[in-house]
Amino acid sequence: MNEQLYLPELICLEMYNGNFAMYNEAVYAVFRNDFVKNRPVFQNKRLALKAHPLIDGKEYTYYHFTHTGNIETNRIPDLRRMERIGYPKPMIDFSDDENLKVWRNKRGTSDRILILHEAQRYLVVLEDRTNYILPWTAYLIEDDSRLRRLLAEYQSYT
Repeated sequence: MNEQLYLPELICLEMYNGNFAMYNEAVYAVFRNDFVKNRPVFQNKRLALKAHPLIDGKEYTYYHFTHTGNIETNRIPDLRRMERIGYPKPMIDFSDDENLKVWRNKRGTSDRILILHEAQRYLVVLEDRTNYILPWTAYLIEDDSRLRRLLAEYQSYT
């Protein structure tokens, strides 16, 4: 492949003078451009988007990429996720890049595809729904033990 992976600069809350509402809209604009208007492609397979339920007029997947928490109705903004909203699309589009580790696993009954940028400690999780791929979540790996477990899982897969 002639093109290579490029991760954009972080989008920080400070760039919006701490105004979270403006910041959230700017982050959402990147998500909308990358996943609604110009959908990524994973290994020639189309990506769909879990759009419903809409939350504050934004697609459900947006909240999985930018918020944290186990209770869907009570997820809270995660600034580390929001800052890196520009990472998932290029990581999906250039999943064959040498800087990425890509493998599959099962989570319950779901077939998942994991794309890890080890140097950036960033993980994108996709769900393989047979006829399409569903972006599931993406996040910064802040815990060293979590990164070690993911790397061990990758080694077992390859």
